[in-house]
Amino acid sequence: MNKPPVARAPVSEWLSQLPSVDKILSHKRSEDWVTEYGRDEVLRVTRSTLSLVRQECLENKRLTQPDLDALLEQIAQKLKARATPNLRRVINLTGTVLHTNLGRAVMPSEVIEAMASAAAEPCALEYDLGEGKRGDRDELVEELLCELTGAEAATVVNNNAAAVFLLLNALSNRKETIVSRGELIEIGGAFRIPDIMKRAGAKLVEVGTTNRTHPKDFAEAINAKTALLMKVHTSNYVVQGFTAEVPEPELARIAHERQLPFVVDLGSGTLLDLSRYGLPSEPTPRQAIEAGADLVTFSCDKLLGGPQAGILVGRRDLIQRIKKNPLKRVLRVGKITLAGLEAVLRLYRNPDTLPQRLAVLQLLTRAEGEMQAQAERLRPQLQAALTLCGLSLKTQSVKSQIGSGSLPVERLPSVALAIEAQSKVHEKNVVRLERLLRASATAVIGRLSEKTLLLDLRCLTLDKEKVLVEHMLAALGRLEAAR
Repeated sequence: MNKPPVARAPVSEWLSQLPSVDKILSHKRSEDWVTEYGRDEVLRVTRSTLSLVRQECLENKRLTQPDLDALLEQIAQKLKARATPNLRRVINLTGTVLHTNLGRAVMPSEVIEAMASAAAEPCALEYDLGEGKRGDRDELVEELLCELTGAEAATVVNNNAAAVFLLLNALSNRKETIVSRGELIEIGGAFRIPDIMKRAGAKLVEVGTTNRTHPKDFAEAINAKTALLMKVHTSNYVVQGFTAEVPEPELARIAHERQLPFVVDLGSGTLLDLSRYGLPSEPTPRQAIEAGADLVTFSCDKLLGGPQAGILVGRRDLIQRIKKNPLKRVLRVGKITLAGLEAVLRLYRNPDTLPQRLAVLQLLTRAEGEMQAQAERLRPQLQAALTLCGLSLKTQSVKSQIGSGSLPVERLPSVALAIEAQSKVHEKNVVRLERLLRASATAVIGRLSEKTLLLDLRCLTLDKEKVLVEHMLAALGRLEAAR
């Protein structure tokens, strides 16, 4: 049966009754908007809102006549949305501690204070206060980096990919770099080592096979065009079974016999053996240098626990060649990053207090019993609201991961709040709740596992418990109201 045609809205009448821009700007609510957002912004949003409503009328997309109060509310919401920062805070309940998409390392208060201080006032970034002349910004952290890694010299760029790129461009441009085929990794965002090498001007020479590479593979590949031998730490995957790789001391021997540099890309990078804190072990820059590496690159915003940066440490002559490369200025970091990096490096001078002072290590070493107690505190505060939405809540043992390519197969025992539907009728409410939590003022990010919403508590610090409860109750209230 054909439906009766929908009556066309009286476009001309509606358009004639739309308030003018001046009328809206003369309204009492506009006075407050101008004070808060500025006249130009209020004018901009008012015009765009009226234009949108006018277009809806012309295209017959409106079912009701535009109302002044409704228009004012629409303008108010748009002004508020435009004033809200795009970079929003989140509560990370994904179970991934170093979550690349959520900003990786949470930084200690000392680091945050140092970065804020550097941002707020002038500082001696490239000024030698003793000599009264231009200085070198790397000197702010070089001594600390050498002390903590055993290197002769160091320099800093904006991330580890940049460190590898700069190293290759400075030392292997138009020459060959030899790498094991099993170490040609792809990092997040589909960035691949071979692509970085190509852009840097280095010619990649693959040796060995995906699962097995031997010393003779490297030795036989060296020729007059070889610039360096490179080892890439496969931090984001593990090849198991019938495997073989060339140890760093052996690679260093092969390179040095031919007067070639041996470089190591550690990727995630940690300055200390994590096993002393009950965590899985990860190679350190000091270990690589002691094994014979001439240069080592690693990240600052992963296991190290600082701001985003890429660090190169090693032989002084090679670091100087890298620093003279014009791309060093393109890739250099500013005062805020260097202030944060210096502050976090100073914490490493006292390894015994790191679990209490380094935020990343605090999260990685949280006791399972502590998280279980946290879950028991949260359950009674949420249970009633969840029940009204047809949802149930229980605690569940789960496995967290370190993240950002660090120790990919290692898992940490953790505890999660598991939210499920009480019946098949309410299954969609689990997905709806997950969306509502993401839309909160402080977004709450968990993970959906089949038909369960898991809120892993490993990264939930005590000061965020109240905030989490407030946002969850608000989201559940919206979910109940929409039923």
